[in-house]
Amino acid sequence: HVQLVESGGDSVQAGGSLRLSCVASGDNLRNYCAGWFRQVPGKEREGVAIMHTGYTDSVLGRFIVSQDSDRTTMYQRMNRLKPEDTAKYYCAAVPRAPGSRCTFLAGDYKDWGQGTQVTVS
Repeated sequence: HVQLVESGGDSVQAGGSLRLSCVASGDNLRNYCAGWFRQVPGKEREGVAIMHTGYTDSVLGRFIVSQDSDRTTMYQRMNRLKPEDTAKYYCAAVPRAPGSRCTFLAGDYKDWGQGTQVTVS
């Protein structure tokens, strides 16, 4: 398991950009499914960008997920932000079984950060 801490959330105007960071400790993310989720009050947590898998349709072409070479920090670059991107963003990870696929389902992930708020107006 890993401990995850997000940062980088802020309030921005529509059309702006942000970069979120997620620092992993206790292990690196090399053998994990890892990605970004978001949640607004009253709605389920939504998978946004999953490493080595892809992006949900609403952010495709605007968000980019990446990791540093040590696989200890994961980033999400968010461009051309829209008011509907407003949410609390979480990074999440789960050990990846050999041959398994990484999903967009929040229930499949075991390790979570505390979240960072992104507000777009």
